[in-house]
Amino acid sequence: MDSTAKRRSLWSWALYDAGNSAFATTVMAAVLPVYYREVAARGLSMTSALAYWGYASAAALLISVLSAPFSGAVADERGWKKKGLAAATLMGIAASAGLAWVREGQWGSALVLLVLGTVGFSLSSVFYDSLLPHLVTPAELDRASSAGYAIGYLGGGVLLAINVAMIVFLPPESGMRLSFLTVAAWWAVFTVPVLVFVPEPPREAAGPPGGINVLTRPFRTLRSLRLHRDAFLFLVAFWLFNDGIGTVIKLGALYASALGIGRAHLLGALLATQFVAIPCALGFGRLAEKIGSKPAIFLGLGGYVCLSVWAFFLVHPWQFWALAIGIGTVQGGTQALSRSLFGSMVPPGRSAEFFAFYDLSSKFSGVAGPAIFGLILQATGSPRYGALALSLFFIAGMAVLRHVDVERGRSALYE
Repeated sequence: MDSTAKRRSLWSWALYDAGNSAFATTVMAAVLPVYYREVAARGLSMTSALAYWGYASAAALLISVLSAPFSGAVADERGWKKKGLAAATLMGIAASAGLAWVREGQWGSALVLLVLGTVGFSLSSVFYDSLLPHLVTPAELDRASSAGYAIGYLGGGVLLAINVAMIVFLPPESGMRLSFLTVAAWWAVFTVPVLVFVPEPPREAAGPPGGINVLTRPFRTLRSLRLHRDAFLFLVAFWLFNDGIGTVIKLGALYASALGIGRAHLLGALLATQFVAIPCALGFGRLAEKIGSKPAIFLGLGGYVCLSVWAFFLVHPWQFWALAIGIGTVQGGTQALSRSLFGSMVPPGRSAEFFAFYDLSSKFSGVAGPAIFGLILQATGSPRYGALALSLFFIAGMAVLRHVDVERGRSALYE
């Protein structure tokens, strides 16, 4: 691939992040939680509404966990990474559009569409992430991954700003429903470049006679992870600390709403998170070039521990603004470097298969976080203790990450 084609492919790949980030920001983080609490779940108690949301989030991620390894195996075996990306994206787009027709009291429909959209979003991330190692050299992974997250925050932030304006200048309920339609359209538009300009990576080299049974392929991957010990250890660490990150993304808005933070402060602070994250994600990429990916991730996780404690004492709107800005500072960089660090330790020819387990690790952690948050909420009647418990996930993840030898993991690819 010549330099012009490579640059075009990389930009097209990164632009997809601007599209699917609209689902993450508007649907998962900002507008749907408010619409769910104020409209779809009207009539439910605060405790029940929050708990049901947590259980639905856990169910969506459990479905993703069960389907991702087999989807990744098929993508590698058949050379269908882009086809898988298109199919999963279509599911997410359809669910986003469907939310526009959810009305007052239809909390069950809202949660079903949340589950379908989240599954589509999660599976699309498997195929999307697996394309990256085929587009750049190992030395370029950190910067490329960080750039993708930065563009994602920019795209998600711009659409969220448009959606906030719609909610302000239109009747709020109508503005929120229309926002879901804009997410579907935005996601569709930014999917076109990756499908057109990013080449389908070559299929994995032929395996045993008769091919590989994709039903048993994930178990083969698990066995081969023993040859990639540090990649496996990183998955365990990622499973732990990403549990906290994912729960913050999915339940942060509902948490603030339950503590009495008004809609204007809620949407404004979440919008600020998006734009703060753009330079910070790029900054983490530059920082990783100087101190290494692993120390930079440690820095981000330490920030999350402090933010979890801060959330416990949250009372005033300005404190929520500070929390949101703090999350924006560490979130994109931590996630971007996690993706690139893992990508540098997996065989390129089996990237979808290995990234399926990366996504599995991510989503399995997301099953525990929201479910534990819901259980603690129902047991104590206060969401504060659930927020404080998140710090334990970050601390445990850092403890495992200490034992990951990045250079040894990368060297194992050539043994």
